[in-house]
Amino acid sequence: MKKIILLLLLIVPALITWTLAQESSAEDISFIPIAHATFVMKTKSATIYVDPVGDLEAYKNYPKPDIILLTDIHGDHLAPKLLESLKQKETTVVGPQAAIEKLAYGEIIKNGENRPINGINIEAIPMYNMTAGREKFHPKGRGNGYVLTMDNKRIYISGDTEDIPEMRSLKNIDYALVCMNPPYTMTVDQAASAVLEMAPKTVIPYHYRGKGGFSDLEKFKGLVGTNSGIQVKLLTWYP
Repeated sequence: MKKIILLLLLIVPALITWTLAQESSAEDISFIPIAHATFVMKTKSATIYVDPVGDLEAYKNYPKPDIILLTDIHGDHLAPKLLESLKQKETTVVGPQAAIEKLAYGEIIKNGENRPINGINIEAIPMYNMTAGREKFHPKGRGNGYVLTMDNKRIYISGDTEDIPEMRSLKNIDYALVCMNPPYTMTVDQAASAVLEMAPKTVIPYHYRGKGGFSDLEKFKGLVGTNSGIQVKLLTWYP
């Protein structure tokens, strides 16, 4: 019996050390879908909530946000009452002027501007519709997409946009979260074409429920293709 106890004393610490090593070598950035356009991003540097909407209960198991990032003023991106409950004294709320004016607090960042916060560089990228008849959905200059640079990674968050030149011309993107829900944003074909030109290492489709239901993610995967070198990562955004 004493030999068994001694053996356990030797083995258990080794197992714990091995487990911790496995965890520390895991992916440094995690994307946790809440719903539709809302997600939590956890990194070594910070916890970031993007366009938090819905019930407060959905966020109870996640660290408090260091940064809350807003893209637009529509109800699937901006929920003022929820933000009041989520933000902490040390939380920085960042968004386009139209969204910050609705809140009456937070930091305004305009298309083309850069803002360093908590060691993270936040660059506001335009997001807008350019197809005739769709411009009213997301006029140029009102909302923001973002490129976040942190922990030697570049993450692109499209917001509500079509396949605009500013997105297509992005370079050295590690993760791209790309919307597709016509007629408000991109079609599957537009999204795939833009992603192939941008050539991120990994693309994560999000915001893909539209008037006609859900966009065809299998078609998107097929259009991006297995020979492009781009990993298509599918997460669960809808119940």
